[in-house]
Amino acid sequence: MAITIRALVQIDNLQPKFAAFNGATVQGSVPLAGDTVLIGEFAPGNGVFTLIDRALKASSVETTTQLVEREFGFFILRSSSNAEVSAARDAILAELGQSMSDRIKPTVASTQLITSVEPYQAQLLNKWRKGSLIVPGQTLGIVECEPAAYITQAANEAEKAANIDIVEVRAVGKFGRLFVSGGEDDVKNALEAASAAIEAIDGTARK
Repeated sequence: MAITIRALVQIDNLQPKFAAFNGATVQGSVPLAGDTVLIGEFAPGNGVFTLIDRALKASSVETTTQLVEREFGFFILRSSSNAEVSAARDAILAELGQSMSDRIKPTVASTQLITSVEPYQAQLLNKWRKGSLIVPGQTLGIVECEPAAYITQAANEAEKAANIDIVEVRAVGKFGRLFVSGGEDDVKNALEAASAAIEAIDGTARK
């Protein structure tokens, strides 16, 4: 059965807050600030296991996350060496007989800016967040994209662009969602950087 690359993204120079978020949520090897990660999303989902096997045999990367959810397979591989992550990426593409241009080009589904977050909404959001707490009165920014895994690139670029806190990154499922908080200007800048990062990724039209 042919495997579709829904998303494949290599992120170098992992930012400190996004690295810390990953460290709190991943299953395996914990990524650190400055690391390079390779993040993939594939259909059908079970193909992810063979692809990770090829990547591990071709390089010295370590497995951070691998899972199969209802529709798609998802993984994160990490290394302090960008070259090793590139070798893992190339092994996966060779196994598939495809290139980076065969991945699905992402789209920004929506962005939201909520100023002066109300205490009750902040508390509800804080119940399920895995990153920083939202403090009432802060500004909350939300970015949604499809395919989901590309939201990771958005999160890393948002942190580079602004002094924000990462509240939640949901990179699995049909849509990816990023939640950030901070001052209004910083959150605006973060949303712009996140959206630009998604729109800059090349690929094929959605399948």
